[in-house]
Amino acid sequence: MLPISDSDTPGRRFPIVTWLLIAVNVLVFLYELSLGTGARLEQFIQNWGAVPSVVLSGSLHGWLTLITSQFIHAGWVHIGGNMLFLYIFGDDIEDVLGPILYLLFYLFCGVVAGLTQSFVLARLIGEMNTAGIGASGAIAGVLGAYLVLYPRRPVQVLSLTSGGGQQGSVPAYVMLGLWFITQFISGITALDGAPNGNVGFWAHIGGFIAGAILILPFRSRASSTYSAGPGSGVRLT
Repeated sequence: MLPISDSDTPGRRFPIVTWLLIAVNVLVFLYELSLGTGARLEQFIQNWGAVPSVVLSGSLHGWLTLITSQFIHAGWVHIGGNMLFLYIFGDDIEDVLGPILYLLFYLFCGVVAGLTQSFVLARLIGEMNTAGIGASGAIAGVLGAYLVLYPRRPVQVLSLTSGGGQQGSVPAYVMLGLWFITQFISGITALDGAPNGNVGFWAHIGGFIAGAILILPFRSRASSTYSAGPGSGVRLT
């Protein structure tokens, strides 16, 4: 299921940080494109991605890459999918936390995600030099927070089938719950050496759990909680 939008409940403030994060990610990606596809791009990723051997060394540069890696992407699909999720779900969390706290929340979830992925790669899989990149760990924190605050809010999704795409609406707990379960199962199978397409499943798991926990003290700030009526539920048409 690919999310298209959530309910159009208006927020209390313009999501300036969400839009700034999207803008910075896009600008960094444009810079990556200017580097071409050769050694310059590879060097950039190795320097500023979260490489387990560097991250776990405890050096200042290693800690810095836990931030910089969040703004580097591997291609159009990678950045497109991440920015779609951030656009749909980020504004609601920013509305609850406010811009400054939301930015700190976002970056911290990304740091937890990078640490989780680095530890799993280094200690459990034995990959010390694979650079972790992408905003998905931080965005997973946003998804975890959204699930805690708005579990029953309807999310418009596109379900891809062999006959094309079907658009419908499902509660957030269905869409985000299935997403997390998929990440967890894929992460477990990756520990046994199963192909994972270089996806940082453990970054997603770590970020999601961090976001779900960190948002707990702010549940009372949620501007509106969707209350499902008798006819609510999964609807794919």
